[in-house]
Amino acid sequence: MAAGVWRGGGSRLRLLSSLMKPGIPVPWAQLAAAFSTSVSSGKVAVNGVHLHYQRTGEGEHPVLLLPGMLGSGETDFGPQLKSLSKKLFTVVAWDPRGYGHSRPPDRDFPVDFYERDAKDAVDLMKALNFKKVSLLGWSGGGLTALIAAAKYPAHISKMVIWGAIAYITDEDQRIYEGIRDVSKWSEKARKPLEALYGYDYFAKTCAKWVDGMQQFKHLDGNICRHLLPQVQCPTLIVHGEKDPLVPRFHADFLHKHVRGSQLHLMPEGKHNLHLRFANEFNKLAEDFLQ
Repeated sequence: MAAGVWRGGGSRLRLLSSLMKPGIPVPWAQLAAAFSTSVSSGKVAVNGVHLHYQRTGEGEHPVLLLPGMLGSGETDFGPQLKSLSKKLFTVVAWDPRGYGHSRPPDRDFPVDFYERDAKDAVDLMKALNFKKVSLLGWSGGGLTALIAAAKYPAHISKMVIWGAIAYITDEDQRIYEGIRDVSKWSEKARKPLEALYGYDYFAKTCAKWVDGMQQFKHLDGNICRHLLPQVQCPTLIVHGEKDPLVPRFHADFLHKHVRGSQLHLMPEGKHNLHLRFANEFNKLAEDFLQ
């Protein structure tokens, strides 16, 4: 059973408290706004683990935000939780097992870890009573979204992915080796993850992720390439042309093999384009999802 906890809503709670005092007329529009902009969080038992999620908005269109490697809702999707339309969407951001607040267990990387994440994500939304959802997947979360859309098409409405791949090349492996040692990361990139995990877990799990990605070279680099023709939902692929982690050919490949997909290029976008250009990205996503 999910246990909801209101987080970050001190000013809203003070507002609600003042509105409910005897003799004070209640401005219902203001009261509704206070609730609709709040972000609740909770955990729900799914597939043998307790998955953490954040939730906001009251719209009829449910949207799941899927983070990348070592990511979580709070570290990866602040501008989306804050600013995606609360009237149009009910937005859920999850922490995959072993990431964020979905611990224990510690994160591991069997060869099917992306398939496991895809099933966890779909089953989480079922547990929250959403029968059909749209997916916004960043980086590894985009890969998870692709698998979910291919394997569970009855549950997916639309999909937006960015920084995603379907297979790895020798070039990708060199890039991943370059991020194995987290002590060499920029402070800006490293600090929020150190705060969330502590240095030791952060460093250990990043190295394990690099090893986990390298195991796909024994499968001719394939991760979900074979599943792309099975994706049925409308799909928007966004690519930042200055992304240092995901070369352009990956976006082109996805666009070619996901039937009917759209490709949108952001000339100044890097890997975290949804954070650096949050307003532009949010509008792009909202327009596509409607």
